[in-house]
Amino acid sequence: MKQEEDERRIAMNVPNHIAIILDGNGRWAKKRHMPRTYGHKKGCERLETICDEMKQLGVKYLTVYAFSTENWKRSKEEVDSLMSLFRGYLKKCIKISEKNKMKVRIIGDIRAFDKDIQESILELERFSSQYDELHFQIALNYGSRDEITRAVRHMAKDVKEGRLLPEEIAEETISSYLDTAQIPDPDLMIRTSGELRLSNYLLWQLAYTEFYFTEVPWPDFDYQELIKAIEKYNERDRRYGGVKEE
Repeated sequence: MKQEEDERRIAMNVPNHIAIILDGNGRWAKKRHMPRTYGHKKGCERLETICDEMKQLGVKYLTVYAFSTENWKRSKEEVDSLMSLFRGYLKKCIKISEKNKMKVRIIGDIRAFDKDIQESILELERFSSQYDELHFQIALNYGSRDEITRAVRHMAKDVKEGRLLPEEIAEETISSYLDTAQIPDPDLMIRTSGELRLSNYLLWQLAYTEFYFTEVPWPDFDYQELIKAIEKYNERDRRYGGVKEE
């Protein structure tokens, strides 16, 4: 069985960069008559293992949507529980980073978090900056419209202060002001738990990305489901607006 799986994996064209919207934790817990916070805990545990799988498959970049700018609207109990999970995960992620030789980068506006969480983020980024076998981006307090707004403000400031000329602004310039500067755009975007929308996630970066939507909630999205997503990606014809030669 393992030999068949290895052959199946080798035959695949593995995406260089996979982005995931980690959806369905709360609904997964509700089906089990458990609180939403239990679902987030299980989702966090799943996140701990997927980095191993991505490295095993040869994926170089993984970006996950963990907490959006809109998620602050949830109940205080749920938000507090998520903050507690982040505190634990950010510390544990140092060991995961060392194990996988993984560089971790947080995208989003971290200024909204408590000081101790901000410090943990900076410590994790500093520690993992030495690695480059897997690049792991975690979107925290992230929204693509917020990201683009912040980028435009920064660009406007540089124009006003003479560091950037308006005629010099190209697509590459805009990309360099985004949270994902120097990170290649995703090849495949996976959203779990059946929703068919982007929810303000990487709107600029996903311009030519292939999308894969699954009914499977994030806590149940195992290695086999990941392989299914990559196999579907292999069936796509990526023309980037061009026409394939007959």
